[in-house]
Amino acid sequence: MNPVDLGYAAGWKLVRGMPEPVARSVFRAAADYAHRKGGKGTARLRGNLRRVVGPDMPEAELDELTQAALRSYARYWREAFRLPSRTHEQHLEDFRVANWHLLAKIMEEDPGVIMALSHSGNWDIAGAWVTAMGWKLTTVAERLKPESVYERFVEFRRSIGMEIIPLTGGEQPPFDILVDRLQAGAIVPLLADRDLSKRGVEVSFFGGRTRMPSGPALLAIRTGKPLLVIDVWYDDECTRGYVNPPVEIPGPETGTLRERVAVVTQRMATMFEAAIARHPQDWHMLQRVWLDKPPTPEV
Repeated sequence: MNPVDLGYAAGWKLVRGMPEPVARSVFRAAADYAHRKGGKGTARLRGNLRRVVGPDMPEAELDELTQAALRSYARYWREAFRLPSRTHEQHLEDFRVANWHLLAKIMEEDPGVIMALSHSGNWDIAGAWVTAMGWKLTTVAERLKPESVYERFVEFRRSIGMEIIPLTGGEQPPFDILVDRLQAGAIVPLLADRDLSKRGVEVSFFGGRTRMPSGPALLAIRTGKPLLVIDVWYDDECTRGYVNPPVEIPGPETGTLRERVAVVTQRMATMFEAAIARHPQDWHMLQRVWLDKPPTPEV
């Protein structure tokens, strides 16, 4: 077994068996160690948070925010490792989502919804809540290396009721499958604050330029199904969420398909921006996001 796969296998097995207070202490200590060590991922996270909070936040405060964000990220992994052992009833308690009646109304009247999420809080808990509500859920997953790690993540998400489609290497293009699932009434959640294809739509985001995937906008335009941006964050008690009103989709008379996709993707990015600004410590972005360099703090 590959060492990376072995580590994940041990995590899923051992963490599930830990008493909750012990697991909390272990993962908090791991986050604090990562903060002290200050590796590449921590440096990238700190730089991304600098973009969010702006150049005027003192370095000491940014350092505290970075530590809080690492603790939030560790909490995500602690919960992910324990998630398959939780019941449907616990999934419903784990995610407290405001304005969920909007989603329920859509699913009752004309099932099929595209959800756009950022890498904030625990998006897997949000997905488990969807399946616990009795709705079908289909999403895509990036192929991780080694393949055994990808398969482990797929099995993890399938164990909580999700249908997982590979982003690459599948028998059918994932877009076509998602269109079929939406038309059949499924919920399709997509992590959409970072482009994995390098062919994404360029948008304005926290004063800089970045790319975000075109998939949510294209699916909304192609199927006519609503696109909902879902805010996700943590508090001390549980994972919290908010269902935003549907993103406005411009009609064909407003421009070309490319122009319409750009408009929708920018609207999605603006909603992400507002949610991340409210809860920056829960944005788990340890990868490069922006295409340009951030402004330096004034001395």
